[in-house]
Amino acid sequence: MKDALMSSAIETLRTISLRCVECSTLYPGMEAGWKPRYRCDCGGVLDVELAPPTGAKGLRQLFDERASVPPTWPVNTGNILPDHSGVWRYRELILPVPGQYIVSRPEGNTGLYPVGTENCGAGRIGHRHIGSYAGLDHLFLKHEGENPTGSFKDRGMTVGVTMASLLGAQAVACASTGNTSASLASYAAQAGMRGIVFLPAGNVTVGKLAQSLAYGATTIQIDGDFDAAMQLVEQVCNELGIYLLNSLNPYRVEGQKSIGFELLQQLNWQAPDWLVLPAGNLGNTSAIGKAFRQAYQLSLISHMPRFASIQAAGANPFYRSFQQGFTMREPVQAQTVATAIKIGDPVSFTRARRVIEESNGLVEEVTDAEILAAKTIIDRSGLGCEPASAATLAGIRKLVERGVMKRDESVVGVLTGNLLKDTLTGIPQTGENLVVTASIEAVRRVLGQ
Repeated sequence: MKDALMSSAIETLRTISLRCVECSTLYPGMEAGWKPRYRCDCGGVLDVELAPPTGAKGLRQLFDERASVPPTWPVNTGNILPDHSGVWRYRELILPVPGQYIVSRPEGNTGLYPVGTENCGAGRIGHRHIGSYAGLDHLFLKHEGENPTGSFKDRGMTVGVTMASLLGAQAVACASTGNTSASLASYAAQAGMRGIVFLPAGNVTVGKLAQSLAYGATTIQIDGDFDAAMQLVEQVCNELGIYLLNSLNPYRVEGQKSIGFELLQQLNWQAPDWLVLPAGNLGNTSAIGKAFRQAYQLSLISHMPRFASIQAAGANPFYRSFQQGFTMREPVQAQTVATAIKIGDPVSFTRARRVIEESNGLVEEVTDAEILAAKTIIDRSGLGCEPASAATLAGIRKLVERGVMKRDESVVGVLTGNLLKDTLTGIPQTGENLVVTASIEAVRRVLGQ
């Protein structure tokens, strides 16, 4: 049985191709000797091309049926129910491998919260404050901070580690500003692999660092920024035969497509007018854009939304390029409180540019002050998020004020990380956190104030 399953998995990999996003050169999904390929010979990054699924017209019904099936417990690595994962439910469009090889916690199934002034329920007054702040009647927030390790990275990591497992990898590695490392450490531990993470020293929040250490990853802090760590880990993986799991890995980006499929399913397959998300390494812009493109080509949706990628003003190479009509690409020395998007030379630049261009989208920048102001609104609504996520709301507010977004348009914003990823930045450390004597009189005085 095991040999038959492995043969099935190998046949699946033979149906996959990798195409360079720069020169369009085509490579097999897995080369001779099962050696992974992350870049084209020209240096460009690669995009996964799957054979079109048979019976594409029935995909919407298939996905809806899977979503309605309750999970089987206990869920474990050997007997996972793929349909319960918000990634593997869409496996025909991501990576159609036998369920027994899937490494899943499971992930996905994150909330899509109506927060617009008109589409917010009567009992969600706090959520309505977000819509008022943004200036939109029909606004939804997709909270990827509800994934197992607290960020969207789990969606890509389940696919990346599953591929590593199929290849027989003994170790996996990444460079990270914190979220990728936490996710890699968790999934590597589950698969029994060694996890190795490279972090820019002094630029990773304590919460994210704690996750990597707790899950048992070998944690290497380097004297440099994320971009330096990224260059180093790519060299290490190529020379030492370690499987690389940054968004340079085309299979990891495929997992992140599931954000797009899932939010469309939650909207009953009605695409919004706009999709807005934070932009750092640009993996999400690339992946979600690809998901919507595929959904449109397969007639799962009737139109493509416009994409808006939001960068921090201190880490804005994509924005600068957009302002020049994408005629230039110039890395920057990144500096922002939003550490998850503190990246000056994004790997997925070309893939993300395609999404912006084909959707008639745009790239906007917001200051750290605007990010923290938006974070306060999200936090006080009861949802909460890490600073990078708040760039989404800050960007939406700015685009509405400029008249680019109309008040009555439907907009979905993506929150990428959990509030607990950063328990210091933008969170009041005094004020309502009061210490009083244990007496009713002392409490009366405080509440009276």
